[in-house]
Amino acid sequence: MTTTTAAPATPELVRTRHYKLPITLTIVTVILGVLFLASPAGGESIFRIGDGISISIGDIHLPAAPTVWTLWVIVALLTVWTWLDAVAYRRTTLWLPIGYAVLGIFAFLAWAAQGGGVVPVAGTLAGALSLSVPLVYGALAGVIGERGGVVNIAIEGQLLLGAFAAVVLSSITHSPFVGLVGAMVGGMLVAFVLAAFAIRYLVDQIIVGVVLNVLVSGLTGFLYGALLAPNGAQLNSAVTFPKWKIPLVGDIPVIGPVFFHQTFIVYLMYVVVAVVAWGLYRTRWGLRLRAVGEHPQAADTVGIKVNPTRFWNVLLAGAIAGIGGAYFTLVSVPQFTKDMTAGLGFIALAAVIFGGWDPIKATLAALLFGFATNLQNLLTVLKTPIPSEFMLMLPYVVTILAVAGFAGQIRAPAADGKPYIKG
Repeated sequence: MTTTTAAPATPELVRTRHYKLPITLTIVTVILGVLFLASPAGGESIFRIGDGISISIGDIHLPAAPTVWTLWVIVALLTVWTWLDAVAYRRTTLWLPIGYAVLGIFAFLAWAAQGGGVVPVAGTLAGALSLSVPLVYGALAGVIGERGGVVNIAIEGQLLLGAFAAVVLSSITHSPFVGLVGAMVGGMLVAFVLAAFAIRYLVDQIIVGVVLNVLVSGLTGFLYGALLAPNGAQLNSAVTFPKWKIPLVGDIPVIGPVFFHQTFIVYLMYVVVAVVAWGLYRTRWGLRLRAVGEHPQAADTVGIKVNPTRFWNVLLAGAIAGIGGAYFTLVSVPQFTKDMTAGLGFIALAAVIFGGWDPIKATLAALLFGFATNLQNLLTVLKTPIPSEFMLMLPYVVTILAVAGFAGQIRAPAADGKPYIKG
């Protein structure tokens, strides 16, 4: 009697179609098409490349209607491309949505500047970068915290206390560098409370973060009314960072004045982004941080102290967020006002999700949100037919669309938000 042994079953490969990106791009494409049809473009759109001072480049005049509809057709084709990728179980390359965003914004600006309106390219980019700096620091703080397994909802509070500490110390010492150090300490204080309750006492991280944001808002508001308002000259008149121009690269047309004629905090941002991106994937620190955020039990078995690692990295994240808070009072304005961060900490959290918990992608997301915020100011100057209430909603609408369109295609660290109990 012969017996036959059945061959082991081959596991089936499960493939998933990702429809969120094509659906999101379809919605945006339809909205743009309806907008362009409802208010047809006419005349010329002018894009001012030079700034009239250091850059002497002529303006670019484009016929509004042909430019708008040509770009709209291209973004529509890119949208179709994403649908074809989804049907064929392919992941859309990152460059396609980036190209879509650039062309879509170009089309929208050409429509907004119809009839001889002028879009100052260098000024728009400089304004977008200025509004993005706190978002970038906040996003990096969020990436570090969540890569280690701690959801840092308290970024808003860290930014706000950092701004408050910076203006007070800079006003007293007449040194922006002392104010910057104070801002880092302020961000670390908020992070310390978050780490103590979330890691040591196992309190829900979301609840702790929200409570801290409310606490810092109330505390700084009280101190502003009790100390800063009656003593503005002594405590609320910060010495700000001056702008420094880097030789050679600072003279590059458009790019130079925007990126290389900046303050110390902006240059420090370039360094911090590069160091965090390199360290997260190329150093022992980054390996241990990712280990405690993905599989803390396995990290514990190889000798990594999970909770201390999380604790110290939350403090590091708080210090970085504090630098972002210092930008408000040591660069943007030399005075502190109540709730001056205006919810940017939450937009920074959206940049973390949109960027897939990656430092570089989160930075790009923060730059996109900063550009959207600056765009509302440009549209007001161009006197577009869009109601002002809708323009105030613009940065938040962009944030929602970005997160809704990409959140389904990315995965958070496996242990993100989960406390670790040894044994």
